Amino acid sequence: MREGRLDEAAAEFQAALKANPGLAEAHFDLGLVYQLQGKFDEAIASIQKALALKPHLRGGNLFLGILECRLNHLDQAVTYLQKEATLYPKEASAWMWLGVALLTQEKPEEAVVALDKAAKLDPSNTDILYHRGRAHLLVSKDSYTKMFKLDPHSWRVHQVLAETDAESEHHEEAVAEYLEAIKLAPNQPGLHEALGTEYRLLVKIPQAEEAFKEELQIDANNVLAKYKLGVIAVEKGEAPTGKQLIEDALKERPNLLNSDYNLGRAEMQLGNDEAAEVLFKKAITGNSEPEIVRQSWYQLGTVLRRMHQSQGAQQAFQMYQKLKDEEEADLQQRKRKRAEEQEQLDSPPTTSPNPN
Repeated sequence: MREGRLDEAAAEFQAALKANPGLAEAHFDLGLVYQLQGKFDEAIASIQKALALKPHLRGGNLFLGILECRLNHLDQAVTYLQKEATLYPKEASAWMWLGVALLTQEKPEEAVVALDKAAKLDPSNTDILYHRGRAHLLVSKDSYTKMFKLDPHSWRVHQVLAETDAESEHHEEAVAEYLEAIKLAPNQPGLHEALGTEYRLLVKIPQAEEAFKEELQIDANNVLAKYKLGVIAVEKGEAPTGKQLIEDALKERPNLLNSDYNLGRAEMQLGNDEAAEVLFKKAITGNSEPEIVRQSWYQLGTVLRRMHQSQGAQQAFQMYQKLKDEEEADLQQRKRKRAEEQEQLDSPPTTSPNPN
């Protein structure tokens, strides 16, 4: 069967069953052969015989469920798959196929439960992750649809639209939606911080700074607003204020993204070069974003040069340039690939000469 000689395999299993019709495993294996041959009705009948002889046969209900699913007999499929998952609760494939069947029945909320269990059992399975993501997406879409119907003018609606725009990198549109949400709920925690983030991405720094300050007036414990306000202060050259805000934020959340780099810049402005050196090295070896790693090498080179460590400074600047060149080469490669893909799309299809 593994070699693809399905007719021979079927004949062998049929011969074995003729000699001993009570072999549940042989009925099951014959059913699998029928499945591979596309004989779904025969496969179902054979596996059902196997389960009649051995009701707890592992995989029996699973494959019956898969077969019924392919035949679009969804109620039967769900029944079989639920039984397999109950008998063997640590079988990830049973939960996955149950989720698939429930999705096909347009029951995403029930599918999410099954697919979450499958993902816990087999977190690296790309099929499970695909179906799980699709189920969660459908549940989210359904929730938003209901929300729009209940109250299309709710601040929550504008918040969702803003988040969607932000994820799509439509930052101007996101700002407009956040402003509408704030009009309806001016004291709602989180809205001004999100607005400030969008302003910052648009390089509208004064507006971003004002939004973060307003957020802290509403919620003095908003760590992200405090941290981002500190970063802006450092960028403006207001190192004492920036350092204090960043350190206050780090007391509540020690692993803020790129915090070593931003705190290093503050120390650098204050003339604390040794402290800055330590922080830039941490930024390079930590979980900083690639652009921040590059900039950290540059700032490290500057600090080392100020500390008269010329060899170390030269090495840091060389590493900065190396990473910059690699990024530029990668960018050019992606541009060429996009251009080639576009050229293929724009090219007229080739046609074969008419043989007649």
